[in-house]
Amino acid sequence: MKKQLLLILITSCILMVACNSKKNEEATLKIYEPKTAEAEVEMSPIKRGELLVNAVGCHDCHSPKKMTDKGPILDPDRLLSGHPANEALSPYDMQTAKSYILFSPGLTGTVGPWGTSFAANLTPDDTGMGGWTEAQFLIAIKQGKYKGMENSRSLLPPMPWQSFSHFPDEDLKAIFAYLQTIKPVSNLVPPPIPPKA
Repeated sequence: MKKQLLLILITSCILMVACNSKKNEEATLKIYEPKTAEAEVEMSPIKRGELLVNAVGCHDCHSPKKMTDKGPILDPDRLLSGHPANEALSPYDMQTAKSYILFSPGLTGTVGPWGTSFAANLTPDDTGMGGWTEAQFLIAIKQGKYKGMENSRSLLPPMPWQSFSHFPDEDLKAIFAYLQTIKPVSNLVPPPIPPKA
């Protein structure tokens, strides 16, 4: 009888430990298992668009800069407004330009074999993307078309539309939604300049 009682007690202890181990293992797995899309906190399209604009470097070329003793910083009054209309490019050596791609100090103007291109105004002003539709934005990014018009010229370097075209439509729509909420800045960006012979 004592042996049977001892055997029942040992078996009960083993089962309790095993059950607790299983619960602890499941809890540990829950902590460390990768998050699924459903488990992530829902983010509004505008907030996601802001995150993407900041993460993929739109400000690098589309936001004018102020020069400081620590280098260029974003001009908060002209965020994403493109190359300033009143900012002429400094003279450059044509021979050097044949071997390099040159950027203006604010990175909003670029000279290369395609000529000179200027970063577009992405703000919701009439001089920027104020009159654009979401469909136009998708055409601009997916097909690399100027102003998102099917029969327009191609977007010029250094705009990496070929890379951005791989974004899912939801992400591009989120970027567009965010750009429509930022401060409008009146700035008519100069047209591109063809390459010099």
